[in-house]
Amino acid sequence: MTPTLATPTVNAVAERLTAAKHSLAVTESSTAGLISASLLAVPGASAYFKGGSVVYTLESRRELLGIRRADVEGLEPLTEAMVLKFADVARQQLDTTWAVAELGVAGPTGARYGHPPGISVLAVVGPQRLSTTVNTGSSDREQNMWAFTEAAMALLLQALE
Repeated sequence: MTPTLATPTVNAVAERLTAAKHSLAVTESSTAGLISASLLAVPGASAYFKGGSVVYTLESRRELLGIRRADVEGLEPLTEAMVLKFADVARQQLDTTWAVAELGVAGPTGARYGHPPGISVLAVVGPQRLSTTVNTGSSDREQNMWAFTEAAMALLLQALE
């Protein structure tokens, strides 16, 4: 079965964002743009989607988000505190109502910080702040990317309800 970008959860998120006239920014790493692509697969996405970035490397985090070492000093890699910081920066940069951020290890191998594949931290910031950690227990890269994306959409929907 081929994965679908505009899942029922994504459609519900789009409906709520549009109805509330809210805007959204996305910054993601191991989902490689799937969060943004899912939101943009819904017709009318320009009503809420202001922009997104794939911050897969330290260089892209520095250049696209402007995050410097000092900005994350004292924050452990792949933690909810770290991903909340990324969401705060993305929201501020694009002056949006909401921001979604994702940092993770899709696989098939672990991260240089010792995290195994199948781990992602997700954050939604806006009128409220939510974060979660997803652990699929799998090293299947593509499966993890889709699981992290759906978890991000579920967290955003939870924040919007």
